[in-house]
Amino acid sequence: MRVRILSVLLVSLIITACAVPANSPARQTVSTPASAVAVPTVVPPTLRPTATSPASTIATSPTAQLTATPIQRENAFTLVLEPIVTSGLTRPTDLAVANDATGRLFVVEQPGRIRTISNGRLFDQPFLDITDRVLSEGNEQGLLSVALHPDFRTNGQLFVDYTRQPDGATVIERYTVSGDPNYADKNSATQILVIPQPQANHNGGQLQFGPDGYLYIGMGDGGGQGDQHGSIGNGQNRNVLLGKLLRIDVTHQDTYAIPPTNPFNTEVWAFGLRNPWRFSFDRATGDLYIADVGQDTYEEVDFQPAASKGGENYGWRSMEGRHCYDPQEGCDQTGLVLPVAEYSHAVGGCAITGGYIYRGAQYPVLQGQYFFGDYCTGIMWSLQRAGDQWQMTKRLESGLHISSFGEDVYGEIYVIDLGGGVYRLSAK
Repeated sequence: MRVRILSVLLVSLIITACAVPANSPARQTVSTPASAVAVPTVVPPTLRPTATSPASTIATSPTAQLTATPIQRENAFTLVLEPIVTSGLTRPTDLAVANDATGRLFVVEQPGRIRTISNGRLFDQPFLDITDRVLSEGNEQGLLSVALHPDFRTNGQLFVDYTRQPDGATVIERYTVSGDPNYADKNSATQILVIPQPQANHNGGQLQFGPDGYLYIGMGDGGGQGDQHGSIGNGQNRNVLLGKLLRIDVTHQDTYAIPPTNPFNTEVWAFGLRNPWRFSFDRATGDLYIADVGQDTYEEVDFQPAASKGGENYGWRSMEGRHCYDPQEGCDQTGLVLPVAEYSHAVGGCAITGGYIYRGAQYPVLQGQYFFGDYCTGIMWSLQRAGDQWQMTKRLESGLHISSFGEDVYGEIYVIDLGGGVYRLSAK
């Protein structure tokens, strides 16, 4: 927390919280307010494995503090990152894999481009370039993610999340592939949703299509420290779209429709989130994992079972992890869904980057484990259910600035380094 961030890459950090010194871009608090209205506007290196694998294991449940637990023998493996591309990318923030049998990797660059990797080769010409629309001056601004429609192979639709010029509002936009399948048609842009941002940080930014075919959108609380917006903060205010996980229907729609099964008859699917920078669905079970960036002390992983009807309250700003954030405000935990795992800044870093459940076939030892990391330290953990508890194991000190993870059509997992690298997860 008090350590000065050393790398110049941190000037471009996207996923930060707000607790390191003010001059550190890793958790800089942006204090210049803009519009506080948050209603939708529809507009027609050498990688270092831990010394002993696993190095450390902790068990956690929604109601218990972290406690030591014996290392499971079947979990004894060394996590390895295999380089795919290590140069030529500018501040990559996300990765999606074409579900059209081509195996192409689409890599999002923060300034506003999507690049293509095919058979290990990085194409020079971007798949899509919208740098003229994207505001990326702030550490957490820019082109933040891309999601391909489940029917991408036939409809060629992709959706992006970015902060726009000049006001920094969050824009969800749809594009389609051009006559050349290697490039998207920039002129096909259709704005789906615009959400004003009161400050430049805590923009969330993840887009994912769920097993139900709906588009899920991660939105941060609007920035600043301690969710300072309004008397209860944006996270707990169900009348705004900030501090939420949203769910909308973008199939066969000019813009979007609110699914009839959404819990509040609005775009809101779940609330009480601070900055859900990365979340993902387990392709085998449909369960949802949300990595929510913390404030001063704790980073957390939230869980939503596939059978959920939505409406979960994950606690921010009453709670940071499983801990009362502001005792003077009170700490009533009634109705809250507390995280299944957490780590403190004292041992793990400063900003969590959520990943995926491994469902690939190449490394059976990884099967069923959720992998995630910390941006600031590059530490990676696995998380796995152990009976009625969750077992969290430190796996790797990568030395990377982990900005995101990706998953291909075969269930293999990729790790994205903001410094310009794409790696594939493997084990030995």
